[in-house]
Amino acid sequence: MNIALLKRIAPWLGLLLAAALLYDGYIFYSRWSEKRDVERQRAEHESAMAKKTLSMLGGGGLKINSFYATPGAVRKGSPANICYGVMGAKTLRIDPPVEQVWPALNHCLQVRPEKNTEYKLIAEDSAGHSVTESFVLQVVQ
Repeated sequence: MNIALLKRIAPWLGLLLAAALLYDGYIFYSRWSEKRDVERQRAEHESAMAKKTLSMLGGGGLKINSFYATPGAVRKGSPANICYGVMGAKTLRIDPPVEQVWPALNHCLQVRPEKNTEYKLIAEDSAGHSVTESFVLQVVQ
């Protein structure tokens, strides 16, 4: 190849190379930006769904959603299930003590009462607030 020809086309090749690099940079940036926007929209959607779910479950504060026994009356020594559901609790206890309990949206445990028994659920949050709910499980002869 002729040196004179190379000297004439070298500036044009440099411009062509610079244009190609700018184009590639634009493509990479636009794809990165689009992916970032999609991720932001997904995160916003997940946040909105989490807020909706939390609202449906009773909000973010300390709350006893449920506390009951099935069946509501049993024969002496027969089993019954005590079920509870709490939101925002750090600690939980049932009086009289039956077994280890922990904060849960839905949990059941089995008891075998010998007489009519009042069960009391006490839930406490990390700020020291507490809520209580109770019921009497009837024992029939």
